Amino acid sequence: MDEREDSDAEAWLQLKPVEPLPSQCCGSGCSPCVFDLYYRDLERWEAARARNDQSLLSGKQSSETQGCSTKLSPETFLAFHISAIEKLTKDTYHVRFTLPGSNQLGLHPGQHLILRGTADGLEIQRAYTPISPVTAEGYFDVLIKYGELLMLAAGTGLAPMVPILQSITDNADDETFVTLVGCFKTFEAIYLKTFLQEQARFWNVRTFFVLSQEVSPEQLPWSYREKTHFGRLGQELLDELVARCQRKPFTLVCGSPEFTEDMAQYLLAAGLTKDSYFLF
Repeated sequence: MDEREDSDAEAWLQLKPVEPLPSQCCGSGCSPCVFDLYYRDLERWEAARARNDQSLLSGKQSSETQGCSTKLSPETFLAFHISAIEKLTKDTYHVRFTLPGSNQLGLHPGQHLILRGTADGLEIQRAYTPISPVTAEGYFDVLIKYGELLMLAAGTGLAPMVPILQSITDNADDETFVTLVGCFKTFEAIYLKTFLQEQARFWNVRTFFVLSQEVSPEQLPWSYREKTHFGRLGQELLDELVARCQRKPFTLVCGSPEFTEDMAQYLLAAGLTKDSYFLF
């Protein structure tokens, strides 16, 4: 092998895709998964090397990868600039990413994205649900590394809580403690009962229900009686829920405008600060 062949061989090795670590899979059942992308890229690399496609060595890209797009794709990662990091609690950070111009992220409510980065020399990958409005232009926000999370959801306000909770319980290394409070009119109005029961089996998840139009615990299944309150979620009950948390929680609130406004006032009265809760 002459010097040029040796140089080309080294260049090909540098272009070879690196197999992801198990920790880089978010465990959320993404399609394609990070490992799907790895095997796809490995196949392309082997095919290019077999036909000695020098365009890869010279740094040329195919038309499908040329240019810079802000449109999210399940098959590729995009680089975003972090414009601000705000430490909310001991282990919770509010991170803002910029988007070019007035572009929007393009996700629907409740959808999540995969963030990949390096921490302490180890490349990690996690699923996060943006907390910024879907109509936000030029940026998107996420909360990273929750410590204790209190979720207050009224009716369909449960929807954006589901993927956040799922991403926590799908990750065996995530020790975030979650208290989910679902406010509904009646027991029958509670949706995703099976999902919530499954989530409550995790050691770090508690579920609690507030039913405004029920009056008798005897009408409920036995498994719901001890974790259901009758009436509305008011100041006294919220104080009790916050006090049950092992540490000062970061709170997510989603429901009607009246519900979110009331909860914001109650949280402040309970001793939390404006930077320790987020209103969807």
